Amino acid sequence: MNTRQLKQIFGFNLLRICAGIIFLSIILILYDIASKGLNIISWEFIFSMPKKGMTEGGIFPAIVGTVMVTSITAIVSIPLGMGCAIYLNEYAKNGKLTRLIRLSIRNLSGVPSIVYGLFGVVLFVQLMNFGTSILSAGLTLGLMTLPWTVTASEEALKNVPKSYREGSLALGATKWQAIRTNVLPYAVGGMLTGTILGLARAAGETAPILFTGVAFYIPFIPKSVSSQFMALPYHLYVMSTQHPAIEQVKPIAYGTALVLIIVVFAMNLSAIILRYKLRKLKEE
Repeated sequence: MNTRQLKQIFGFNLLRICAGIIFLSIILILYDIASKGLNIISWEFIFSMPKKGMTEGGIFPAIVGTVMVTSITAIVSIPLGMGCAIYLNEYAKNGKLTRLIRLSIRNLSGVPSIVYGLFGVVLFVQLMNFGTSILSAGLTLGLMTLPWTVTASEEALKNVPKSYREGSLALGATKWQAIRTNVLPYAVGGMLTGTILGLARAAGETAPILFTGVAFYIPFIPKSVSSQFMALPYHLYVMSTQHPAIEQVKPIAYGTALVLIIVVFAMNLSAIILRYKLRKLKEE
C-alpha cells in the first residue's frame, strides 16, 4: 500500500468521523427535545389558546401566525426570485453589471437576519407605514429569502442543457416559448426545492420578525395582515429566556420546539418529495 492510498483511506475515515459526529449530535438534540416535548403534545395543546400569561393553554395563535407570515413570504419571494433568476440566466448579457448583480445576491445571502429585521422596520413599518404587523414581518422575511430563491433557481436553470433551448429556437419558437416549454419543466423541480428550503429557514427565524410585528402574548387569532401576531420561533424564545416563570413553562417550551421542528421538517420533506415526483415525470 503506497502513500497515496494511505492518504485516501485516512481522508475517507476522517470524513466518516466528521459525518458521524454531526449525525450523533443531531440525534441527541432531537432525542432531548422529543423526550421532553412529547409529554405535552396533544390536540388541546395545538388547537387551544394560551392562558394565564402563557403558563397554561396551547399554541394555536403561534401556529396560525407562523403560517400566515410564511405564506406572505412565499407570495413575495417565489415570483420575484424565480423571475429574477430567469432574467439573469436566460436574458441578461454576461457583462460587468450582470456579474455585479450576481455577486450582490450572493453577498445578501450571508447577511445576518437581524440586519433584515432592522431594514424591515425602516422600510415597511416606518416609511411604508404598514406598522408592526403580519404584512411587515412577511415582507421582511420575503426579502431575506429572496437571495436564496434567486440562487437556487438560477443554479437549476444552469443545469438544463443548452441543446434544449437551441432545439426549440431552431424550430422557430420564440425565446420565451423555448424557456416556457423546454427549460422550465426540467428546472422547476430544483427551483421549487431551493425555494421551499428557503421558506423553511424563514419559518424558523426570530430576528427579522422581532421588530416588525411579532408579539409576546396575543390569546386570539389575527384578524388581518395588519394585525400583530404570535409566532412559533419567538414564542419559543420568550418561553425559554424571557418568561418570568421559566421553570413552570419549560414543558410548554419543549412542546413548542418540537412542533416547530415538525413544521420545518415537513417543509423540507415536501421539497424532497416534490423534487422526486418532478424528476419521475421528466423521466417518463
